[in-house]
Amino acid sequence: MKIVVAPDSYKGSLSATEVANTIKTAIQASGSHEVITKPMADGGEGTIEAILSATSGEQVQISTLGPLGTTIQTSYAIINQTTAVIETAMHAGLYQVPTEKRNPDLTTTYGMGQAILDALDKGCQQFIVGLGGSATNDGGLGLLQALGLKAFDKNGNPVDKFGKDLLHIDTVQLDDLDPRIQDVDFRIACDVDNPLCGKLGASAIYGPQKGASSEQIRLYDNALNKFAHLIEDQLHHSWQQVPGAGAAGGLGFAFLSLGGQLESGASLIADAIHLEQSIKTADLIFTGEGQSDEQTLYGKAPGFVAETAHNYNTPTILLSGSLGGNTAKLREHFAGCFSIVNQPLSLAESMENTSTLLKEQTLQIMSLIQALKKER
Repeated sequence: MKIVVAPDSYKGSLSATEVANTIKTAIQASGSHEVITKPMADGGEGTIEAILSATSGEQVQISTLGPLGTTIQTSYAIINQTTAVIETAMHAGLYQVPTEKRNPDLTTTYGMGQAILDALDKGCQQFIVGLGGSATNDGGLGLLQALGLKAFDKNGNPVDKFGKDLLHIDTVQLDDLDPRIQDVDFRIACDVDNPLCGKLGASAIYGPQKGASSEQIRLYDNALNKFAHLIEDQLHHSWQQVPGAGAAGGLGFAFLSLGGQLESGASLIADAIHLEQSIKTADLIFTGEGQSDEQTLYGKAPGFVAETAHNYNTPTILLSGSLGGNTAKLREHFAGCFSIVNQPLSLAESMENTSTLLKEQTLQIMSLIQALKKER
């Protein structure tokens, strides 16, 4: 059989590449099969790894300002010579900020802009940007400042690049934006549909996990609204209500204002790694993630993989760390749904032995498939 293995990561245990390679090893141990690995992501952690694993490209090491404004060593990727792949989490990530320091006043997206400038200097004209995992709520102020935006308070003084500075902006100037931006194609992996402001906006929904108090949420919601209007008035277009404008603390809005297109993260990554071309001629698909439930069917990588395979009548097996919620709903989309935990284990034990459990369960599934084939 020709089998495509296209899982997301098992967060906290194995990367998508490690999951795919473990499944591949077990499949090949079960018999003579052609196995193609296509590690997946949905625009968050692992996006660069997934794309580089399936394409020719390089990881570019770079120094940028991290979310707290200090210099960090990080990276982005270049594929096909002119396409840059940037993960927000690697330049302005929540995981980079200790819990006790999480405060939207103190964080910035400036490093994202620095990474874009570095890629422009290297000749990149297309960008794939994953918005997942940000620590910021600055509406992309830092990002836009790095690219040339000027912002001033009511006294005409320039404001700095952090979230707290967003609260004092009275005017903005876009004339000095890097002119190369006009010729850039930004494809933005975004799997939320929040507007920029309001009860479902960036501040109200995602502010608390970034350390925002109820008072800060109110202040930032108002500040984002004003900041957005200042930009929209100059560009004669409105983006605040576009689904996804509120993603990553308003980075979605910032990229929209730069001409970017917000896309399903899983779809964008699948396109970049040519997933559909492999699925077209496959006999069986394996996919999975750390934990699957009904939400898997709404924009997550395994759900997208199953939907693509369905177009070619190719059965898809869901093999995840754990299953929850309405598994009957999952079975409507997958030929079989399996958890790697096949015995009583604590969460700690399961995560410690993920690779072994994954291999064993894959062997069990392949044994069943081969037994059914013999009966036919």
